[in-house]
Amino acid sequence: MQLEKIRNFCIIAHIDHGKSTLADRMLEITWTIDKREMKHGQMLDTMELEQERWITIKLQPVRMKWKDYELNIIDTPGHVDFQYEVSRSLASVEGALLVVDATQWIEAQTLSNVYMALENDLDIIPVLNKIDLPAANVEKVSEEIINLIWCEKEEIIPISAKTWENVEKVLDAVIERIASPRIYSDKNPENDELKALVFDSQYDPYRWVVSYVKVFQWEIKKWDICHFLNTNKKIEALDVGHFSPSYVSDPKIWLGSVGYVVTWLKTIQDAKVWDTLWKPENVEWPKNKPEEATPIEWFWEAKPFIYAWIFAMDSSEYPLLKDAIEKLVLNDSALSVESSVSPALWHWYRCWFLWLLHLDIVKERLLREFNIDVIMTAPQVTYKVLILWDKLSEYSRYNAELIQNQKGQKVTKINVSNPEDLPEQWKYLSIEEPIAKVEIITPSNYVGNLMQLSQERRGIFLNQQFIDSDRVMLSYELPMNELIWDFYDEIKSLSSWYASLNYEFLKYKEDDLVKLEVLIADEKVDALAFICHREQARTLWLKICKNLKETIPKALFTIKIQAVVWAQIVARENISALRKDVTAKLYGWDISRKKKLLQKQAKWKKKMKQFWKVSLPSEAFVNLLKK
Repeated sequence: MQLEKIRNFCIIAHIDHGKSTLADRMLEITWTIDKREMKHGQMLDTMELEQERWITIKLQPVRMKWKDYELNIIDTPGHVDFQYEVSRSLASVEGALLVVDATQWIEAQTLSNVYMALENDLDIIPVLNKIDLPAANVEKVSEEIINLIWCEKEEIIPISAKTWENVEKVLDAVIERIASPRIYSDKNPENDELKALVFDSQYDPYRWVVSYVKVFQWEIKKWDICHFLNTNKKIEALDVGHFSPSYVSDPKIWLGSVGYVVTWLKTIQDAKVWDTLWKPENVEWPKNKPEEATPIEWFWEAKPFIYAWIFAMDSSEYPLLKDAIEKLVLNDSALSVESSVSPALWHWYRCWFLWLLHLDIVKERLLREFNIDVIMTAPQVTYKVLILWDKLSEYSRYNAELIQNQKGQKVTKINVSNPEDLPEQWKYLSIEEPIAKVEIITPSNYVGNLMQLSQERRGIFLNQQFIDSDRVMLSYELPMNELIWDFYDEIKSLSSWYASLNYEFLKYKEDDLVKLEVLIADEKVDALAFICHREQARTLWLKICKNLKETIPKALFTIKIQAVVWAQIVARENISALRKDVTAKLYGWDISRKKKLLQKQAKWKKKMKQFWKVSLPSEAFVNLLKK
């Protein structure tokens, strides 16, 4: 296939703006699939969870034929939590369809994806969908699109993906307005050296790891011996082909095209999604890589910022949970997992996620695909701690690095994800927390409520921009720890579901953060410790102490529940003791005998309190750690 006859593009759209419906219409018009094969809507959403929630979770490429042109479309998610999936699609194409619902407006997530597309120098084709609905406001939404990408009104294509109206014009516009595939370097593309970008990898139970690639130089043939430049893995291409949308084997994947390579690797970590597939003229892997063996640098690796603990409802299901998580990691390149053991909860897993929806999807997949009901704790973030100590060997398990602070002192910076790993107060200089840049698009009537909410969550106001006469975009710097605690739900509630939210990691910033611990019967419970801001410590742990008081069963002595910040008690609750009626066997009014029995009971309780320990039931952890 000639390079001039290939077009690669993706679709940028918000949730429920008709992106997957438009993709289905394109597949039908180009006869990529037959109508009789349409068992359900959203053919590219193959997961049961995607079809049920009407959202796209995983990107899905597919090849179409239209007027002697090869069109490679990559269906991408629209939710802000899956921006990493979108970035991989944008790095693999030369153009994008900007699909906007004519009955709504441009959302915050759409703005973010458009900016990413412009940074990748993509050709953008504006498409106005759902023009057949009575509530469609074509003129107003068209004006928003013009102000966003500075296009002419005639360039906007009004369509109705549901009724097939003007869908063919979109295909024609892809051919006319999107450029031919770009190559990686200025070298002669005819030289015998392959460079292909791995934009996704999936685990197939029969083929093992299958890599999705975009070829930027030369071509991939079956049985070619190639190398992953970042993981240094050597493979033999057992099969190559394209997506239609299922696997279709081909003799080769030519320059500028999108396809798959069966690597025969056993783990997805050996074929990371940001890697480069390289084949030199000499198929033998050299001891020293030549200068031309440089990876393609258009991708950024996924950096999860939130984590949560997962454990099974029943401890006897741990082997099943272990097997399920290992299989889940094979098909989710953004999921990171490590196992741990707790005396209270036995075996559990600490998992890192892209964001809250990613966390919810993983929990649902464990239940649906593996039939395991799990308990997932409230999400937390990773902090950076500066220690005035230059011996990295003592902090090797923290991924420590040696840096120089503003005073010229040599300090060690460590990453702390588990509050139990936080050093003592006198050993560190400061704690830095992750900060996100938050953009909220809302009708002007709700600006006051949302600004008050952001300031209560320790937000720093950056900018206020009027998109049009009715809508405003607010920009804030907000701690991620505040963002993950129901901030999205609060925004939707205060704005009557009209506001939309977009966020991205900005920086780490020093603040007055403290470690909160719980003492139960004067014994520290490490599993209940976490890091928060000093101003919130007392209010937060008053609620937790009251919750523990209602959950922990009574004993024959008084149980103290204390919340402690660096040896200072900030909250306390007492669980009263059970009292055995030792006077029940008495008769008459012998008051001296009654007092003697009560004094003996009090003496026995005092002695018992010194030696007995409180056994916390698992329900106490479940009620506290669940979202």
